[in-house]
Amino acid sequence: MGPRNDTITGLLPRMTRLSALLNRGQLYERAAEAADVTLDRPAMTILVILDTAERPLRVGEIATRMQVVGPHVTRQLNTLEKRGIVERVPDPDDQRARLIALTPSGQRLVDRYTTVINGWFAAALAEWPDHDRTEFVRLLGRMVEDLTAQFDAVADGGAADTQGH
Repeated sequence: MGPRNDTITGLLPRMTRLSALLNRGQLYERAAEAADVTLDRPAMTILVILDTAERPLRVGEIATRMQVVGPHVTRQLNTLEKRGIVERVPDPDDQRARLIALTPSGQRLVDRYTTVINGWFAAALAEWPDHDRTEFVRLLGRMVEDLTAQFDAVADGGAADTQGH
């Protein structure tokens, strides 16, 4: 075990607490109820991924972003498509392939849900100066990207760089 890095010592307990708040705190269930959404969490995750991407995605891209296998996503998409929430559209780069896009109904549904969640986040950060809020979102995004890369390196059998960058 390497030397203790006091600048990040408190990170794990805070991340554990945040994870518990987001998962066991029933964030999804409470937000879905407030937004009058009747989809399960994996289905809503797909809608949020499509909304965030701001473009149609391949099934494989959705699966990668969800960190699940393609067949799981395909089953969810089939149900969402039957309900008119997503649709398959031609891939402009490969006419044989199809992309997944939100329908207007799906966009309205995800908008209601994200409005509730974003309202909670905005209320929690209301007393923060604008610069701090902007910097927090930027740094959190960077951390997620870097931590994902570390996990991917470990999963691929490579040694994770524990020294940072």
